[in-house]
Amino acid sequence: MAQAARTPRERYRDQIRTEVKALAREQIATAGASALSLNAIAKQMGMSGPALYRYFAGRDELITELISDAYRSLADAFRAAEADGADLPRLARTLRRWALDDPQRYFLIYGTPVPGYQAPPDTTAIAAEIMAALLDTCARQPARPGPGAGSPLDPHLARHRDWAGDHPAEPAVLRLALLAWTRLHGVLSLELAGQFNGMGFDPEVLFEAELAALTVLPDC
Repeated sequence: MAQAARTPRERYRDQIRTEVKALAREQIATAGASALSLNAIAKQMGMSGPALYRYFAGRDELITELISDAYRSLADAFRAAEADGADLPRLARTLRRWALDDPQRYFLIYGTPVPGYQAPPDTTAIAAEIMAALLDTCARQPARPGPGAGSPLDPHLARHRDWAGDHPAEPAVLRLALLAWTRLHGVLSLELAGQFNGMGFDPEVLFEAELAALTVLPDC
């Protein structure tokens, strides 16, 4: 069934919203998400503050849009990698390239929460797609021999697996996904925050070392 053509008014509204989000991203890149101001954006666009509120009900709605866009961008990047049969190293490098392309976009979803902002529940639906891609990729990792005993993480994962949604992952897959997610984000967050500056080594080397350690973990 053909989609109904949008009216000129609808197209204009979409154009304004796109421009607002672009300016918001510039603000965030300069001063961080906590400094986001719709009135400042309105001034840049030659509009009054109240006029801009016809396109976004407030700061929180704009932040939600930016967060959803960021999650969608990463989910699309993961989906493209999966389509090419990505293993864990390739998926991890996809995450790093995505983060380095736009650090503020990364920090918007994986950095310090914006003061006073509470994301609506449906925002996490896209985030679940990202975790599902990670779990699928970890499930395809070659099996490794191990001691046979469960990890100390297992009881915790059994009680708290909401982050995995309804994915039918085995304990070893859950462990590998959780360890990969926390270790790689740890390195990335420090790198993007400039914490390795002046330490005399390439953060990519550390990222690759963590990735190598993950792919040889026994019975993960």
